[in-house]
Amino acid sequence: MTKATYDTDFDAWLQAQAAALRAKAWDALDVEHLAEEIEDLRKSERSAVRSHPRILLLHLLKWAYQRNKRGESWRSSIGTARVLIEGFLEDSPSLQPELPGLATSAYPWARQRAAKETRLPLATFPEVCPWCLEQLLDEDFWPSV
Repeated sequence: MTKATYDTDFDAWLQAQAAALRAKAWDALDVEHLAEEIEDLRKSERSAVRSHPRILLLHLLKWAYQRNKRGESWRSSIGTARVLIEGFLEDSPSLQPELPGLATSAYPWARQRAAKETRLPLATFPEVCPWCLEQLLDEDFWPSV
């Protein structure tokens, strides 16, 4: 059997790299690909953190602007997004300073999506997020218009 490489068998390569790290077999490490994978992990973490503010903002907009359709599904989604964001920040506190920017960049998507899902005019929803980060993450904050 041939030696697994990054390009031929990713899972076997990961296992071999982990074993080499644990054994401190520095010559066996594929440093360039390991560095790429670590950078990709960071991108994945940021992407995951970014997705939760999108969902949180979407459902907060729907909650605020469609009072007659409020339900447990939205309440649950809002609560879950808040808990997931909090969990990501506990695991990676260095992302905390990036959260305001991630929320700001998530808002236009949430606004567009809210208009599409509610069938309300886009102009119904403020162009700039009407809530501060503390409100977004506050489990007791439930917006109304």
